Amino acid sequence: MQIIDGKKVSEEIIEQIKIETGEFKASCGKVPGLAVVLVGDDPASAVYVRNKGKACERAGFHSYEHRLPADTSEVDLLALVRKLNADSEVNGILVQLPLPEGMDSQKVLEAIDPAKDVDGFHPVNVGGLASGISDLAPCTPAGIMELLDRYEIPIEGKEAVVLGRSNIVGKPAALLLLKRNATVTICHSRTKNLKEVTARADILVAAIGKADFVTADMVKEGATVIDVGINRVDGKLKGDVDFEAVAPKTSYITPVPGGVGPMTIALLMKNTLTAFKKQNSL
Repeated sequence: MQIIDGKKVSEEIIEQIKIETGEFKASCGKVPGLAVVLVGDDPASAVYVRNKGKACERAGFHSYEHRLPADTSEVDLLALVRKLNADSEVNGILVQLPLPEGMDSQKVLEAIDPAKDVDGFHPVNVGGLASGISDLAPCTPAGIMELLDRYEIPIEGKEAVVLGRSNIVGKPAALLLLKRNATVTICHSRTKNLKEVTARADILVAAIGKADFVTADMVKEGATVIDVGINRVDGKLKGDVDFEAVAPKTSYITPVPGGVGPMTIALLMKNTLTAFKKQNSL
């Protein structure tokens, strides 16, 4: 059993991005710019935004933070998004979710220029992902693929099972695995004989938001297990996988914390660099 170190891999990715950013700064005088919009004072969201700002600094990016009060109107938020769309210094736009009650998150996400949608949630980019042509995949699923590649875990021809069908992780993770020629099954709350399905998986991705849901009898001997869950239990972070019980059966497994989590921000930086290069024909 080998633990997949997402923190180490994320640091390597950001260091590589920093080097490439420095080269662009020297050659054309430009660096990527990421705008993050936070509406309200949700504590978890504030932490995410702060971490994204730190990652921008490490990568050599310009970081533009827009913190709006919780009573900001949807009209004003959409006006800010349009302003950022038109700003050539801003290459990536991220509106931190969840938005305050009463705001239409989908409407706001659809207002972002797809070329600057570094979260990969705009319908144009979702359609591109389904067609296999998008460069801006959602960051967490893209981070999972990076981990598999960095640890040289075979994907082609393998049986992959994704637990969860969210638009943020489950569905895009399945599409990315399918693009790499895995045979993919998506499981959800209505799946019958769940343990039989998950026990077939060479690669098991758990993204359902239930602490310790995946038990040892659900996992094939020698499987790779990717735990996307972040659940707070008695003040501690726990994944969707019962790590202590499952880990001995696996070839590779991600811990929580320190597995997939750090990769999300690293891939946000990578998406922003990709958007910057496309917008500047570099």
